[in-house]
Amino acid sequence: MTEPTTPETRLWTPEGFREDEWTHAESADALSGNGRFILPLQAFLDLDPEVRRSAKERLGVLLQPGDQLEKIAGLLDQLSLVALAFPAFGDGRSFSKGELLRSRYHFTGALRATGQVLVDPLPHMLRLGFDEFEVSNPVLLKRLEEGRTGGLGLYYQPAAIAEAEPKGPKYSWRRVRGS
Repeated sequence: MTEPTTPETRLWTPEGFREDEWTHAESADALSGNGRFILPLQAFLDLDPEVRRSAKERLGVLLQPGDQLEKIAGLLDQLSLVALAFPAFGDGRSFSKGELLRSRYHFTGALRATGQVLVDPLPHMLRLGFDEFEVSNPVLLKRLEEGRTGGLGLYYQPAAIAEAEPKGPKYSWRRVRGS
């Protein structure tokens, strides 16, 4: 009997697939080596403030759905990347965190989705300002390889992304998907 294989995780951005420069680490001990590391929230918070400032270009943080965004709100200038976990399809708390990072806190670094990155939520993640995705879902991998991101042509809510979306005819609340 063969053991089930773990699906390959690939990094996708709106520009396509690319090599992942970042490594998930469990503790700040990883910073003693070369590379760029994504630390769990508590490991990031436990770092000396001077270490956080000096390691900004190679330092990212992973927030789980239950982690409080406010714990890093004043430290965003010390981060190059914020990864938001989507551990289960039905848990949308990381969507809210992504939107808040872009609209309220004006975070301009990389915003990464990790975990259950699936076909249907991907267009919404893009509209919220996510720009990196750790994808292991075979259906989504295939669609992205084919250049298909999906989504609907009309929206009822504004997007957090910087580009302006034209309003639909006759309805001020309807947004038309850009090309």
